[in-house]
Amino acid sequence: RGLLALAQLAASGDDGAARELLQAVAPAVHRAIVGVLGTNHAEIDDVSQESMIGFLRALGAFRGECHPAGYAARIALHTALRARRRAKLERTRTDEIARLSPEEPSLPAAEPSAERRRNALRGLLEDLPPEQAETLALRIVLGWSLEEVAVATGAPINTVRSRVRLAKEALRRRLEENPRLVEELEVES
Repeated sequence: RGLLALAQLAASGDDGAARELLQAVAPAVHRAIVGVLGTNHAEIDDVSQESMIGFLRALGAFRGECHPAGYAARIALHTALRARRRAKLERTRTDEIARLSPEEPSLPAAEPSAERRRNALRGLLEDLPPEQAETLALRIVLGWSLEEVAVATGAPINTVRSRVRLAKEALRRRLEENPRLVEELEVES
């Protein structure tokens, strides 16, 4: 069966079709989540499960205008971005508690260069406005064309171009303001 047919059956309550559909879209969902969170993030399994549940719940609104795996990946992308924001908030709270604590916090282990760069990029992504972060992630992390991003987001192609441009400008400003990020990303200034 085709994925569009499976999506329709799953939306109508067919459990077998839902299981088959979830298995088919799982690789796209996983790529989107790992692209945003990284391979070693503690919440990958939770975000995957939350994304799959969100995908199944959203099938009632799915009109078949895009590929079901792309639809699932977009839901996973949103879910992963929310998880990153929650994790950042939690880190901020933990850092504040540690700062107030009389004990000296231990230093984190050094990360390999490539992973450090990816983490810095992910941190920059979570500081962007949601529309820009989504558009840039779809374009860069998932490698979608401008046209694919426009169809997925329902935004005109010129809006997609503008969001990508604005996101890149915001990232460029952050790099200019923070020499440590330039060093972490190993970019030439």
